Amino acid sequence: MWRWIAAAVFVTGSLPAFGQTDKLTPQQWREDLKVMAETMPVRHRNLYHTMTREQFQAAIAALDAKLDSLPRHQVIVEMARIVGMVEDGHTNIAPTRDPKIGFRAFPIGLYFFDDGLYVRTAHEAHRDLVGAKVIGFGDRTVAQAYAAVRQIVGRDNEQNALFFAPHLLAMPEVLHAFGLSDSPDRARLVIERDGKRSTVELSNPQPATMMPPDTDTSFMPRPGWVDARATTPLWLKDADSKFRMEYLGAYKLLYVQFNQVGNEKEESLAQFAARIGQAAASQPVEKIVLDLRLNRGGNGMLVPPLIAALLRATPPEAKRQLFAITGRSTFSAAQFLVNDLEKYTEAVLVGEPTGGKANSHGDSRRITLPNSGITVRVSTIWWQEDERDRRPWSAPAVAAPLTFDAYRRGEDPALAAVLAYRPATPLGDLLLQAPATPDGQRKAYADWRAQPRNRYADVQMEFYRAGHALLAKGQPAAALADFRLWAEGYPEASYAWDGIGAAQLALGERVQAEEAYRKALALDRSSASALAALEKLKQK
Repeated sequence: MWRWIAAAVFVTGSLPAFGQTDKLTPQQWREDLKVMAETMPVRHRNLYHTMTREQFQAAIAALDAKLDSLPRHQVIVEMARIVGMVEDGHTNIAPTRDPKIGFRAFPIGLYFFDDGLYVRTAHEAHRDLVGAKVIGFGDRTVAQAYAAVRQIVGRDNEQNALFFAPHLLAMPEVLHAFGLSDSPDRARLVIERDGKRSTVELSNPQPATMMPPDTDTSFMPRPGWVDARATTPLWLKDADSKFRMEYLGAYKLLYVQFNQVGNEKEESLAQFAARIGQAAASQPVEKIVLDLRLNRGGNGMLVPPLIAALLRATPPEAKRQLFAITGRSTFSAAQFLVNDLEKYTEAVLVGEPTGGKANSHGDSRRITLPNSGITVRVSTIWWQEDERDRRPWSAPAVAAPLTFDAYRRGEDPALAAVLAYRPATPLGDLLLQAPATPDGQRKAYADWRAQPRNRYADVQMEFYRAGHALLAKGQPAAALADFRLWAEGYPEASYAWDGIGAAQLALGERVQAEEAYRKALALDRSSASALAALEKLKQK
């Protein structure tokens, strides 16, 4: 039953908050840092899964040595940077969620669209900035600014960093701490409009609005603010509801928006799931769309009835397709749902990669620092779907990224992709149809990957299928090309190296084969095929 406990449950630690958070002495900060350094390794399920104990301790010591000279906001950012070294999405110090931190924000809203960072929204006083493309912060490029702030994001993958970075880049304290501005109260923004660049100065920051944990509400209208979009697309009409449903009769499509894994006051998720089945049975439905783009988690134990309802609503005889639209906000318990969609259904993922991944740390607990009252969240559980799954995210089979122009016009590329969807020939079939030569295989893959819809698609099983089929046909050189392409794209895939070993062995390259099998075994110590192959090589 523990598999279904919410991925985002936060249990408060026992340390109380006290003291003036804006007037702490270096010694008080030192005490907070000590509590953080001593408690994180105890509370976290495995604090050193991406860094060493020595790296963590060195970072703590380095900050301790600078505490006498750092202002409050830089101390907090440096502490957040240390926590960010853990690299999991439920372990963090979050200026976007912790009011005790008290950082402010400039009156603009930024977003990383597929074609760059734009001012998506702004207060009425700054309406002239709305729609401008951001080129830099002071003398730093957007890429440099992103690389800086991503360090303080608790992240399972790059998508999670993309989600939080725009909010952090609007905070003057964060910008100043990373040298992206000259003052903790002002910042210079380099923008571009109609091919012309200019520099604007931002000032008068106000208390930052705290972000809710389980739903992305950042696209919702704010009183007195101007948004770039001319009209509001379906997926942004209602972020306040945990779930809702709408039938698009013109397309015979049942649209299900799922913004948070939880129950409403008047209806449970299980009851809503039953209504999905009823709606699909009572009217012509050819496609069911589950939109998870605003869903950042909730109570994971509520997921099973929804999966069961979706399975019942899409039996093979109904010839009804199931789609799930995912994005950078799809995280935590919403990732659990995606895991189950991949495991139990034939759902086609559309959109962007998720902000979570199949195997991840979660169920964070709070450590409340004694003097500042700041919260440090640490993951306490390792959720493992399959120990062999090294994917950084769940990738959509059909890429549908959001450009600024599409957003400005109120268009939804993801829903448009669902409406236009037609099954394509699988990559494995294309590889088997291509010339059975290394060049033929590489060209077939390059042509396939160049198609926009295939931008993110995970093709590991296609390489496996084509590579071993070519081996069975006595074409090891072509098979080796496929396995190498697999390893290039997914260097931690042990099966790719196992395939390389098999192909090289078939080519008579025993030394290289042994190296490949050892690489496979290093990535997966339980690889029976690599172990058996190495044992045979020893006997000959």
